[in-house]
Amino acid sequence: MRKKYFGDRAFYKMALTVSIPMMLQNFITNFVSLLDNFMVGAVGTEEMTAVSIINQILFVFNLVVFGALSGAGIFTAQYHGKKDEDGIRSTLRFKVGIGILLTVLAVGMLILLDDQFIGLFIHDVDPHVDVEQTIRFSKEYLKIVLWGLAPFALASALSSTLRETEETLVPMLMGLAAVVTNCLFNYLLIFGKFGFPELGVRGAAIATVLSRYVEFGLLAVYCIKKRDRFRYFHGAFKSLRIPPAVMGQIARKGLPLLFNEFFWSSGIALIGSGYSLHGLSVVAGYSISSTVVNLFTIAFISFGSAIGIIIGKQLGANEFDQAVDSCRKLSVFAVLMSLGITLIVLTVGYKVPMLYNTTVQSKDYAMYFIRVSALFFPFTAYANASYFTLRSGGKTGITIIYDSVFMMTISVPAVYLLYYAAHLDIWKVYAIIQSLEILKCLIGFAFLRSGIWVRNIVSTEPQGEQESCIS
Repeated sequence: MRKKYFGDRAFYKMALTVSIPMMLQNFITNFVSLLDNFMVGAVGTEEMTAVSIINQILFVFNLVVFGALSGAGIFTAQYHGKKDEDGIRSTLRFKVGIGILLTVLAVGMLILLDDQFIGLFIHDVDPHVDVEQTIRFSKEYLKIVLWGLAPFALASALSSTLRETEETLVPMLMGLAAVVTNCLFNYLLIFGKFGFPELGVRGAAIATVLSRYVEFGLLAVYCIKKRDRFRYFHGAFKSLRIPPAVMGQIARKGLPLLFNEFFWSSGIALIGSGYSLHGLSVVAGYSISSTVVNLFTIAFISFGSAIGIIIGKQLGANEFDQAVDSCRKLSVFAVLMSLGITLIVLTVGYKVPMLYNTTVQSKDYAMYFIRVSALFFPFTAYANASYFTLRSGGKTGITIIYDSVFMMTISVPAVYLLYYAAHLDIWKVYAIIQSLEILKCLIGFAFLRSGIWVRNIVSTEPQGEQESCIS
């Protein structure tokens, strides 16, 4: 029984070698986001609420880019397992092209429809926050951060390709340089230190944009200099041609992930909008709690990405039995990791909002949201592992049902029905929405147990039925 669900030292060393650089990169990023919240929150609650609103809107763009790159990344990981450099080169071209297209669409929509998007989170029901100031700060912040969308998309294309070909350290280091830049210029430009102008919210936006260009610039230079090591960069952009067969495969398997991330991230934004019906103090508290929760969940969320890379490579190499075994053991490890993090958060982590310079009510909301979220970390960890496992086998249709269809048909309607029909307060609404992770876990378990994800999508050889992940 132990050998079935637990690996040996070499197995965990392999898994952690892939995942730890991503964990560190995401930890640094989210820790700086926490510092951002502190610094913007020190200026005022309206400023922090405004930045939170825009970040929830941009979260949709970030996740859509992630989904588009992940769709191509399924093939990158399997081409890597197959040692097919031409295939990797084609997926890289696709990533860059789709990243540019999405950036153009996003910038156009956010310029033309800024009032409508911001209005989703503004409800004049809170005496503790100035609504007009919040709207003004939101527009100021948005106008500047739009300049950072293009370098973000291009940097994501390069870093994801490096990670999927097992170079996880360099994207982490480039991400570190970006977040250090962001943190430094936040301090200088928000508060006007060392001769820099005091720009408040605008300073925070400028710092974010600068950090995006730093990350993309460093990644581009590295990829050019190391093209002899990563030979798929050789001639990658001399031509934009992608073989029709490869393009068709990516479109069939990958583009559904783009739509999945769009609907899932839109669902998250709509849930945030639903919470805002209870007042802008809830928006501020939710912003704080989301930042803190993201910091604590980095380990098992990043581990999910590692699961996708490890299993994707094994499937591409036709190591089906090994992929099934890895699925089982990695899922168990992710849940155990989340249990330890839950204990830490419930013991001390939930007190982090006390350090913020904001209203008492916002702090109370944030502490409650953090504690409730922590109780469901193990379910979140298993659902996340299930998602990346299904995705590694190219089961994008099932991934959409599991992720965005669940979000848009269950979670989103629930948050509005609980407010408009049941007339419940935010304390009860938040707990009920979080508890839906249990149902999602049960669905994920059923999908993994079926074994339908165990397949090589870059091979033309016939494949038989494979055993399930959990039996």
